[in-house]
Amino acid sequence: MTGLFDLSGTVAIVTGSSRGIGHAAAVELARHGARVVISSRKQDACDRVAAAIDAEFGAGTAFAQAASISDKGALERLVAATLDRWGRIDTLVCNAASNPYYGPLAGIADDQFRKILDNNVLSNHWLIQLAAPGMRDRRSGSIVIVSSIGGLRGSNVIGAYNVSKAADFQLARNYAVEYGPDNVRVNCIAPGLIRTDFARALWEDPERIRAANEQVPLRRIGEAHEIAGAVVYLASPASAFMTGQAMVVDGGVTI
Repeated sequence: MTGLFDLSGTVAIVTGSSRGIGHAAAVELARHGARVVISSRKQDACDRVAAAIDAEFGAGTAFAQAASISDKGALERLVAATLDRWGRIDTLVCNAASNPYYGPLAGIADDQFRKILDNNVLSNHWLIQLAAPGMRDRRSGSIVIVSSIGGLRGSNVIGAYNVSKAADFQLARNYAVEYGPDNVRVNCIAPGLIRTDFARALWEDPERIRAANEQVPLRRIGEAHEIAGAVVYLASPASAFMTGQAMVVDGGVTI
């Protein structure tokens, strides 16, 4: 570990961290010295991940606080529990998201569209509002939104999801403008197709994944740990002059 990537003494909340990209990010943040808050919908799943991180990196490295991103009260409790336990939040990773609809945007029901926007945009806005005040007071902090390359492209299958992820890019840009004078940075990561349970419908079909890989210069989909390094970078002093940006990590597919 070098000073550029040293997160010792910092505290990070990672939503959706019981599996997939969020889990990989929490592990790597802990590996680089951060204390991590594991959060997803189910407390038992969070407890298992926190226990495993403590076993690998030392007791007290992680704690678990379940929270549904659709429940503002639960997010308030997540932030309050973190502050009660460790007194600060240095990094917020807004990773949790949902996509209850696959199909043409023209056919989506209003409640499905609202759920996507609420969970993928509004919940991030809530979390940022809750976590940022302490960062601004200390004049130090990093907020990372896990968006998607879907926010850069159209789709006849996940159009509503892509709309929400495009909105996340602007959410980061706007908060970067507002919080920049207080030295709080806000950035997005835009992964391509990653082998997670969340994206299973897009990679489990052999024919679909074969066709998809033909369009990727690296000729494969990504793995969750390959996004975690970007999270560590954005949380660390290495990215101290980067804010309001979208870091694309997609094997080259968007080029």
